[in-house]
Amino acid sequence: MENFKKIDGGVCAAQGFKAACCEAGIKYKNRTDMAMVYSEVPCVCAGTFTSNVVKAACVQWDREIVSSGKPVRAVIVNSGIANACTGKEGFDACEATAKAAEKAIGVSYDGVLVASTGVIGMQLPVEKLVNGVTEMSGKLDRSQEAGTAASKAIMTTDTVNKEIAVTFEISGKTVTLGGMSKGSGMIHPNMCTMLGFLTTDLSIEKSILQEALSDVVKDTFNMITVDGDTSTNDTLVIMSNGLAGNIAITEKNDDYLIFREALLYVCTYLAREMAADGEGATKLFEAKVVNAKSKDDARTLAKAIVGSNLSKAAIFGCDANFGRFLCAMGYSGAEFKQEDVELFFESKAGRLQVFDRGTPLAFDEEKAVEIMKCDEVTVFVDMHEGSGEAAAWGCDLTYDYVKINADYRS
Repeated sequence: MENFKKIDGGVCAAQGFKAACCEAGIKYKNRTDMAMVYSEVPCVCAGTFTSNVVKAACVQWDREIVSSGKPVRAVIVNSGIANACTGKEGFDACEATAKAAEKAIGVSYDGVLVASTGVIGMQLPVEKLVNGVTEMSGKLDRSQEAGTAASKAIMTTDTVNKEIAVTFEISGKTVTLGGMSKGSGMIHPNMCTMLGFLTTDLSIEKSILQEALSDVVKDTFNMITVDGDTSTNDTLVIMSNGLAGNIAITEKNDDYLIFREALLYVCTYLAREMAADGEGATKLFEAKVVNAKSKDDARTLAKAIVGSNLSKAAIFGCDANFGRFLCAMGYSGAEFKQEDVELFFESKAGRLQVFDRGTPLAFDEEKAVEIMKCDEVTVFVDMHEGSGEAAAWGCDLTYDYVKINADYRS
């Protein structure tokens, strides 16, 4: 039985958190493009960041703050320009943004995280950033509407905003965990992915919070792919302000397990939403691998399936060409015997086996097309070699993906 309850809301659902957004004119016109999330009291903070050697200035700024253990009060995000490959000017923009928050809302600038998403190699207009921070500081609000507006302001090529909130009980207190994320292209995380911001009123020790986040990322954000490109800006942070009043979690006890369960649910939800909203996508493509030799093998196999361009094209064309998926498994790096493998296609339209322990099966092509036409399609693989299992999520590869990325700077 689940120990949490999904509720309406996002980053403002937990006690003490407020949000705001504005139209700063960073790159886009006639839409909001800056957001702020603010805690009324200091937060412990954990984060995961891109493993790409080319790291955006904001990633380097945030990593230093998170690793220092300094209390965090706010995160400020802009969309349109990524502040990556921008040299000293990029770091100066981070500092100017944080110091604008220090002046506007009275928090220490080294407790302000910054994040950017958009075009790489362009300099941020610092004056517009500073003006945006000033404007947002006067609009901070803890309403659900404010959180939703913030989740929309951080979008780039996303077609829908992504937010969620849950509640759960810890030591007799109701705790809330909320979050928002963005990501549609350049999604192939190798730590976590995209931009993601989680807020909770839980009381928890920083080291335990970091361990929970790093652990959950492995089976959520690290298991999605849209196009095989690991971004320069991947950032996932969680801010915890302790206002729920629970007995602080300082070890991996029962309270920790309840929190981790809720965190896993929230991150899985946001990860799936991102995969389904991949640039040009028409459907969510899931791979489930069970009974692999190990958990790591299952992860490797599942991610190889959803990451293959040929697999993604087959999902788009509703072509039950199971050879695409077996081929991807074969070059994944995981060792297995093809004579042990069973492969199925699944969706709300039904389930169809097409490969049985090394042998192709005669199957109903019309039924296969019916299954693959649904907006969520799963390739289910039983390895029959152990107890490891994992799921990965991606999307189909469509003509529109090329169109979107051929003129991304326009």
